[in-house]
Amino acid sequence: MRGKRLIFFLLTLLMVLMAAGCRAPGGKARGKESLKLGLIPVEDNFPFFVAEQEGLFARAGLKVELVPFNSARERDLALQAKSIDGEVADIVATALLRKGGTPVKIVSLTMGATPSEGRFALVTRPGSAVSRPEQLRGATVGISENTIIEYVADRLLQGAGVEPGSVQKVAVPQIPERLQLLLGGRLEAALLPDPFATLAEKKGGRVILDDTKIDRNLSQVVLIFREETIKEKGPAIKKLLQVYAEAAGLVSSHPDKYRELFITRARIPAELKDTYLSPKFSSPGVPAKTEVADVQEWMVAKKLLPAAYSYEELVDPTFVPAGRENK
Repeated sequence: MRGKRLIFFLLTLLMVLMAAGCRAPGGKARGKESLKLGLIPVEDNFPFFVAEQEGLFARAGLKVELVPFNSARERDLALQAKSIDGEVADIVATALLRKGGTPVKIVSLTMGATPSEGRFALVTRPGSAVSRPEQLRGATVGISENTIIEYVADRLLQGAGVEPGSVQKVAVPQIPERLQLLLGGRLEAALLPDPFATLAEKKGGRVILDDTKIDRNLSQVVLIFREETIKEKGPAIKKLLQVYAEAAGLVSSHPDKYRELFITRARIPAELKDTYLSPKFSSPGVPAKTEVADVQEWMVAKKLLPAAYSYEELVDPTFVPAGRENK
């Protein structure tokens, strides 16, 4: 009888020790190497799709779930509800999330380290007589109100000597609808990201202003996480960025290899599938203080923020190599 009790005790002890061995200090390790990332299926996020296809996440010891969303609003609501750990967004969205009570921080740029990355263009309708920025005064311009789209439109116009208040802004949040209104002649011009700007050109539109032709990138794309995720899953985030850097390098150096994946996952319009090229991506880095400050200056002027946040409140630079602040 004693022998049976001893065997039972030893087996129970062994099971307890094995369970404990699967945990790191604090008993939380199982979840630390997993991340749920919200993103919209567009070209900005293509390196993440390549990393998934090539098994780079698993090779790095990560379990990453890429959660697709059809709109920025759905994506942001999921982050607020803690259904995802982080998302690919922009500086405007980051500040608005924080204002709304969801403390988030930027850990890296994913696009926009150079002016050539991530094209936004102000395009006129086919057949428009407008050929210069100053001719847009009094014209209807399609934008998405209180978003990075409107910020880019305002800064492009101001840079060309046109006061944003002198044009008739028309709020059209959905990009496909904005494009169709432009092509149908119901808007004189519209601010569109690629590949929609390229498609508008192909169908007879004229590019009046292009943010890849100026000396700064206005439409920077950023990777953000909730602060609690940064504290609990810091090592996983660091690995994620290392994987992203590897995938970005693969996309930039071997675009033909991933052509079909790009057309499918980035939702490239059928009319462009044979000609539209995938963009190049830089290594991870954080946005410059001047860029974060300028976006917030615009937001304060628009009364989207009561006051600007400090750089440190919006950006955590510890996940990228020192000196990788975008200049």
